[in-house]
Amino acid sequence: MLQASPDPTGGGVVAFVVTFLLAWLFYAVTLHLAATFFVGDVPSQRAAYAGAAPALVSILLGRWGVDAVGFVSPSLGVAVVLVATLVADAIAISSVYRITWRPTVALTLLHFAFTAVLGVALDNAFGLV
Repeated sequence: MLQASPDPTGGGVVAFVVTFLLAWLFYAVTLHLAATFFVGDVPSQRAAYAGAAPALVSILLGRWGVDAVGFVSPSLGVAVVLVATLVADAIAISSVYRITWRPTVALTLLHFAFTAVLGVALDNAFGLV
């Protein structure tokens, strides 16, 4: 049977890997911007190390986390994905930048703000979503 709108990626392993790499790059760039704004001059490699955790958590929970829980409404599922991604981001930031929890929370929220603003701007510019 033919699909009304064929999917060029096919939804396989290659699509998952490419999506993960793009999300990792996006989170790393926004984290580096937030860390430079909050901490000062920091090496970009630290953001690259920490960017993998929120990318993996958000992709896995976004794909399978909301659908797997039948009793959770979709809006509550989005909140669960958001909180889990922020927690993974905070743990990664704390371990990579070696900072205590109070600055970690501030940097995590700043990273969330940078990610949201840049994500909305890129979506408006390119219409990705």
